[in-house]
Amino acid sequence: MITPKFSCSQTADAVIIRMYCPSVRAADVEIHVEDTLFSVHINPYFLRLNFSHPVVEDDDQANATYDAGEGWLTVTLVKQEKGQEFADLDLLGKLLAPKPSAPRQPEIEVIGSEEDELVAQTEGLSLSSEQQEILLAEENDWQIPQTIPDESSSISLSLTQSYGFLNRYTGYFTHVAHTENEVNELGAEAERLTPGERRQKRFDREDDKFDDEYYMADYAADEHVQELLLWKNPHIESTTESFEFTEEEKLALLTLPRREYLASPQESSALYLTLATILFAYSYDARTTEGEPTPESAWTICSLTPAFAALDPAPYSIEPTSEITPMDLLATFVQSYRRTLAFPLHRSFILAEACRNDTARLLVTGKRAILRVLLRMKDILAHHEVYYVYNKIWVEDFCVWVQSTASDDVLRSLGTVLLSPGFRIPRGAIGWDLEDLEEFTREKEGGDR
Repeated sequence: MITPKFSCSQTADAVIIRMYCPSVRAADVEIHVEDTLFSVHINPYFLRLNFSHPVVEDDDQANATYDAGEGWLTVTLVKQEKGQEFADLDLLGKLLAPKPSAPRQPEIEVIGSEEDELVAQTEGLSLSSEQQEILLAEENDWQIPQTIPDESSSISLSLTQSYGFLNRYTGYFTHVAHTENEVNELGAEAERLTPGERRQKRFDREDDKFDDEYYMADYAADEHVQELLLWKNPHIESTTESFEFTEEEKLALLTLPRREYLASPQESSALYLTLATILFAYSYDARTTEGEPTPESAWTICSLTPAFAALDPAPYSIEPTSEITPMDLLATFVQSYRRTLAFPLHRSFILAEACRNDTARLLVTGKRAILRVLLRMKDILAHHEVYYVYNKIWVEDFCVWVQSTASDDVLRSLGTVLLSPGFRIPRGAIGWDLEDLEEFTREKEGGDR
């Protein structure tokens, strides 16, 4: 079956679906509506949408018309509750996503449930002797010793480690030694290193790459950087009210995979923070190319994203929680600043500050602007014969997650914190004595004069 090109709009009382189905017989159209689900089949096309609220078809206002000359089938469905606002009708991938299924064990961790719910969930399970001892200990109010796991010293019985979006992937770097992947900082060990080992290798690589003289030279001669600071990012000038996806973007949304993610609160927080580092990397490339990607753009974006270059996503805080705090954001952006000052052509702290501001304004603008940026990034990486792999393990999933799951309220709250006057990235947090280097440069310039 073929998923047709389609669009959705609404009035106060109805939802209108337009499908492009050329050269079909209108008499063969089969339409089915059940609560929030709508499906239409007209050979060889099939479309199933899941709306945010119920719709009905057995109403005088409901109808379907087919324009044989233009090839468009238009279906009008009546809202069960007249005047109700249907959100995200322009997020086509979200509409195509299946209706959320019931939580499955063991992917969902239930915390704080009532005792009778716990009993119901455990009925029929066969407990091991160790599990029986734990339950017996709980019954007798014993205290079971617990320690915080140290992931840097964790022992794995597997020869490979998972990575990527929600650790869903393995095998993409098995033959990395035979490819020209200049971004990969893990070498041939990419498939075997633990998360802690990846992070340590990233730190070491950044320390090796940072060049005192390079930084001082860019600090002293920053005329070009000052010009870059004047550039206006078009993605953060639009508003939600005026936003509309282009036809090309709609087609890209339709080609995204259909996936459903079951993430814990801690994992969701990590995704928001990792998304911020990806947007920062894109913002750097966009600002330094003034919105016109170059053949180096794929390298730049991947090199500045810790989750890409070292398979090292957020969180970066010492004690991460399910609630994102300003300290979590600080720890996250320190990683992006370090990479910005160690790898690309322009290594400037004030340029990194401008990119943080761009990232914050993108977050405040909301998921549609972010989704547009992710689609642009996806297109940039798709045209590279090596770096396309980061689309597979990160960007595609983020596109799906942002439009179907990410909260506009959370995104905007993160952006608001980043834009607040009290939030700043201290130079001392980067770890390379930037203040001393800048002071030495100023003194040297003064002496030369």
